[in-house]
Amino acid sequence: MGKKRTHSEAQDGFQKSTPVKDKNNTFKGKKKNHVKKSAEGHKPALVFTPQPEWHAVQLPELPAVENPTVPPRHILDELHKYADTLLELEATAYGESHLSSSSSHKFLSTIMASGTLEDKVSALTLLVQESPLHTMKAFENLLGLARKKSRNAALMALGALKDLMGQGVVLPPDRKLRAFAKQPGLISSLQGKSSNWATGEKLPGAIQEIHLISWAYEDWLKRTYFEMLKVIEGWCNDEVEYARGRAVTFVWELLKEKPEQEENLLRLLINKLGDTDKKIASRASYLLLQLQVTHPLMKSVIINAVESDLLFRPGQSAHAKYYAIITLNQTVLSVREQEVANKLLEIYFSLFVGLLKKPKDKEGAVEKKLNKNGLVQGGGGTPGKMARKKSKEKATQAHKSEDEMKEKMIAQVLTGVNRAFPFAKTDDATFENQLETIFKVTHSSNFNTSIQALMLIQQISAAKHYSADRFYRTLYESLLDPRLLNSSKQIMYLNLLYRSLKADVSIKRVKAFVKRLLQVISLHEPPFVCGVLYLISELATTFPSIKTMLSTPEEDASDNEEHYHDVPEAGEPKPELSKPKRTIYDGRKRDPEHAAADTSCLWELLSLQTHFHPSVHLFASRLLRSEPMAAKPDPALHTLMHFLDRFVYRNPKSKTGTTHGSSIMQPLAGTSRAADILITNREGGRTAQPVNTEAFWRRKVEEVAADEVFFHAYFMKAGKGKLNKKDKAKKKDNEDESSEEDEIWKALVQSRPEIEGESGDEGFSDLDMDDMSDDNEEGEEDVGMDEGVELNLDSDVEDPDATDVDEDATAAASDDGFDLESADEGAFMKSDEEIPADFDDALQANVESEGKAAEKASKKDRKKEKDSRGKKRRKLKHLPTFASVEDYAKLLEGEDSE
Repeated sequence: MGKKRTHSEAQDGFQKSTPVKDKNNTFKGKKKNHVKKSAEGHKPALVFTPQPEWHAVQLPELPAVENPTVPPRHILDELHKYADTLLELEATAYGESHLSSSSSHKFLSTIMASGTLEDKVSALTLLVQESPLHTMKAFENLLGLARKKSRNAALMALGALKDLMGQGVVLPPDRKLRAFAKQPGLISSLQGKSSNWATGEKLPGAIQEIHLISWAYEDWLKRTYFEMLKVIEGWCNDEVEYARGRAVTFVWELLKEKPEQEENLLRLLINKLGDTDKKIASRASYLLLQLQVTHPLMKSVIINAVESDLLFRPGQSAHAKYYAIITLNQTVLSVREQEVANKLLEIYFSLFVGLLKKPKDKEGAVEKKLNKNGLVQGGGGTPGKMARKKSKEKATQAHKSEDEMKEKMIAQVLTGVNRAFPFAKTDDATFENQLETIFKVTHSSNFNTSIQALMLIQQISAAKHYSADRFYRTLYESLLDPRLLNSSKQIMYLNLLYRSLKADVSIKRVKAFVKRLLQVISLHEPPFVCGVLYLISELATTFPSIKTMLSTPEEDASDNEEHYHDVPEAGEPKPELSKPKRTIYDGRKRDPEHAAADTSCLWELLSLQTHFHPSVHLFASRLLRSEPMAAKPDPALHTLMHFLDRFVYRNPKSKTGTTHGSSIMQPLAGTSRAADILITNREGGRTAQPVNTEAFWRRKVEEVAADEVFFHAYFMKAGKGKLNKKDKAKKKDNEDESSEEDEIWKALVQSRPEIEGESGDEGFSDLDMDDMSDDNEEGEEDVGMDEGVELNLDSDVEDPDATDVDEDATAAASDDGFDLESADEGAFMKSDEEIPADFDDALQANVESEGKAAEKASKKDRKKEKDSRGKKRRKLKHLPTFASVEDYAKLLEGEDSE
């Protein structure tokens, strides 16, 4: 067994045994020791200590000079060449001393020569990690693999390089790499007499070889890293989506980890906002936002880069600008970041100018297409009818898509202004100049965009206290907008009305809004109607004078007082009668303050009391009687889709983990703005319990919502009917079992007549029969009232026992020779005198007596059947379990004969 090698032996091979001195103080094996010394004399020594963190090596200090002069360029170039030579010698010495002697390095070299692609990448990565300064060739080999056309090989090599540069220690974590000519120690040493240096002379100042090796490697690494970014940029523009996505992720990870080349990396990431694939564009936007979370101080840098490189750069597509605006309006702001918020507002208002500018008409210009020969396609003549029609349809479609994209961008800009405004601090002049632009947006073709513009104006007017009258006029006009009927932002609109009217100081204006709201909601769906009624009840709490529109009658327009006037003399004109002026409500006024809504009553509530929807009826009745409202209306519970979903009986979906208002961008829950929210988006419609469950119909009526009372009453009866059907099904199963036993008994009797005996009542006593009948009667009496009643919703079939009684009664009547159905109906026509007076009473008495007799007979028959069944069961119990030997022998003989 050999001795186990130590770690140093594994790295440098086995050590030679130490020569032992003899008495004459001489070494044994002197010749061998001389050979070893000569071999060690040829092994080159390393100037730079091999280690992964090459930038952490303590270099000898150099004197610092304040305000140094820039040395001549040719001297810097000569020093750079000399430093590169020293760096190559250092790398060669490391390869000869370490890479050739170590067994692990030999194994790595074998893998790099004959291993798979993945093994080669792993081996090269391990070599670079040991000492990046001494393994530049391995780094260049990795970069060569990244330049391959094969996506698999290139992305694998880029991933390894990303790990080395990003999460690894090759790049310094707290500073950027410096070029050789910009090293502060080199410039300080090349001052005065040391500024003139030539090759072969002593190094200037206190510069040593280790300084030049470190500076040369840093310059080489800076240039190589830039080449690696060029390779990544090429893969960012690859035609395959997966390759582009991986390259974008590499860019983000390098930008997040190290500051080197952050300008170029940030530019690459921002350029991918304009990628033609929406997934890559949204991925780039998300990564930029994650970069802001990791490095909050880079927010201003990212915003400036997005502004200069994309938003206001000529030639950018609307698609790229849209994703850039989304990235900006998702930026999380705080109170301490006023400068960032001011910069965002400046960008948003600049975008407004370009978005609201009318495009130039291009109808007059005819686009001419050239063929492959460079000539005008079609000969350059006037286009025909079909060609003009196609070009017009194409232009219309392009104009339509352009308008849609513009509306989407305006909506995102308004969202950004709404989010940045509370954190910004600017002068009033800026908002006064831009407020006119925002008012133009309120008349946009998209109503959702108009709502966002109104929200912004309300926020600005509440904070700056100007343009309030114009805002309320615009909001009053928006109530009549037909686009509100199908808008998806109705909840946002109700919250806007609540905030605006709650902060209004004019009660006349609030009453005009209430009057118009009740006039408009007759055209809307129940969710919006319930929201408006709840809004009016909340406003009545804030402004109690609204209740006078429900209790105080309107003034009578007719004047019943008598007026006396002198008759004019001859020749005098007839004096005009002056009527007292009275203000009447006028809903056509543009200004709500001049509508005189305070002189009218809320007559529209009367029609809502007869609304088809139970919730609307409930809210309107409570508002009319000034009763407290129920809980806040859930818009999801009053839709037609929710009503139809009840008939599907789906299981409720699990509740989501987050609620509206709990995210970073919408921090409504627990803030001061939560009080200004009237209705929130709730998921009651998705998580509602099905109405056909037992837990639902077992509730009390008072606990059921108004729109679920019908379902509760229906399924409560249907549920009890199902329970009764289950009980009857059990009884029917028992009867089926007894009938099967009867058949078995008949078969046994026919095969063995001696079992029946002379009398069928043998073995049974009257006491046993009485006990059995008592048990049956008690069992019948134990049936509850609810269990004995069955609700049959599917058919009109009556009780079978009752039908038997009727059949018996009709049979008895026919036996007596009196059949009403077969009698001649004409015999009773016009013969009332022949019929005795007590004929009806006698007939009724006769029918009743016959019915009672038939009922008694049927009861006796049923009792006999029960007794016979009980006797048969008793006889079955007394039968032998096994047949006799003689019977068994007969059966065997019969089988043999067959």
